[in-house]
Amino acid sequence: MDARKITDSYFVAPQIAVEDIPALAEAGFTRIICNRPDEEVPPELQADALRAAAEAAGLAFVLNPVSNAGMTPDNIALQQDALATETGKTLAYCRSGTRSTFVWGLANAGVLAPETILTAAAEAGYDLSPIQPYLEAQSQGDSGG
Repeated sequence: MDARKITDSYFVAPQIAVEDIPALAEAGFTRIICNRPDEEVPPELQADALRAAAEAAGLAFVLNPVSNAGMTPDNIALQQDALATETGKTLAYCRSGTRSTFVWGLANAGVLAPETILTAAAEAGYDLSPIQPYLEAQSQGDSGG
């Protein structure tokens, strides 16, 4: 499994499987966020199967599916809420880790400096430059509408 560090407490990964859950628990993760819609994966990789395995291993599980068509304000708010209540390490996953990185960046707009968000993502191998104008507007207090 390819878990990439975004912050000390937030990591992203491509699709995980039930058999990855024990290693995640052993590595100190306390929460998993699923950013992948069930319609993209076979039944054995869908959220219910992963939730059951995560909860059996003592990990919290949050379902926040972000479609390839784009994320909604509700996706961003749910990611913010999940991160605000977490005191341990979180692993968010999707197909490649990209959506999980974008939703983290958007959830932290106005909280972290744009450069901090862009650099953290880049160091993990993800390019968030498409949302740089939004991040900069949020850092200046512009709600964009």
